[in-house]
Amino acid sequence: MLLAALLVLTPAQGPQDWETKEKTYLRNIRQLTHDFVRAGEGYFSPDGRTIIFQAEEKTTGNPFYQIFTMDLATGRIQRVSPGVGKTTCPYFHPAGKKIIYASSHLDQDAKAKYKPEYDARDEERKQGIRRRYRWDFDPAMDIFEAAPDGTALKRLTDSPGYDAEGSYSPDGKQIVFCSARTGKDNLELFIMNADGTGARQLTKAPNCYNGGPFFSPDGKRVIFRSDRKAKDQLQLYVINTDGTGEKALTDDTAWVQWGPYWHPDNRHIIYAAADHATGGRPNYDLYWMDVETGAKERITHAPGADVLPVFSPDAKQLMWTSNRDGQIGRAHV
Repeated sequence: MLLAALLVLTPAQGPQDWETKEKTYLRNIRQLTHDFVRAGEGYFSPDGRTIIFQAEEKTTGNPFYQIFTMDLATGRIQRVSPGVGKTTCPYFHPAGKKIIYASSHLDQDAKAKYKPEYDARDEERKQGIRRRYRWDFDPAMDIFEAAPDGTALKRLTDSPGYDAEGSYSPDGKQIVFCSARTGKDNLELFIMNADGTGARQLTKAPNCYNGGPFFSPDGKRVIFRSDRKAKDQLQLYVINTDGTGEKALTDDTAWVQWGPYWHPDNRHIIYAAADHATGGRPNYDLYWMDVETGAKERITHAPGADVLPVFSPDAKQLMWTSNRDGQIGRAHV
């Protein structure tokens, strides 16, 4: 599910239990999504009035995510993706007149992948277990552009292999994204023009995953996650848009640290992290970091997973994905 809260950057003093601790930075936490099997990875429109997110519908017979928008004033929800196959990683153009997302709806085998997923879930229920979430990097995924209502759909990538996890530059002229076009085990970052032309490779760390990229508010840097140090143990990195100045922001492979997103001040980020050395299912929480000094603060403390945080355009609100109500939210964990 998606949650939203007012963000308070002046910490209070003396928190005790987890609910009190969260009041150090957050106020008026409220649930945004309700009527889905799972929902998450939401982003604000440039005017802050609408969110776009991915969710699994209850009655369509498709166990994979589709893309939806929600009017925050009225609560009106509209599906804006084709409804077939898998979709992920929606994002608004800075002008608000276009969206992008990744989709496998053109895959001839898209519907054939539904039954194996449902069968796997049935087996989990029988055994009383839940899989650790793993993203499958479907090679049929490509990036598409559309109007905010889902019309005017246009394919932007068509290279062999996974193309997804795209986001716009602040001026809307470029898209940074994750691609396996150099080999299925080489998930690298690329930057292309907003019309899909002129793709160039940004990262050069083969045989690993580099993904979840976002341009900095000034458009000069990209924040992202990578498991180059240890497989599946994601860490945070920043790189200049010309490929220079790459820097690790975290370097503790006992922890998974991922889902970074820029604060509008161009200096701070928010991200999710959990200690994987303690055994059992890790508890993901949100953290705030000064990119220049590395100083960080813990933001959430609830049991369960709090992941994929994003700021509203005015930086007054924080939205993230959570399963703190006991239901499965959307999370790359």
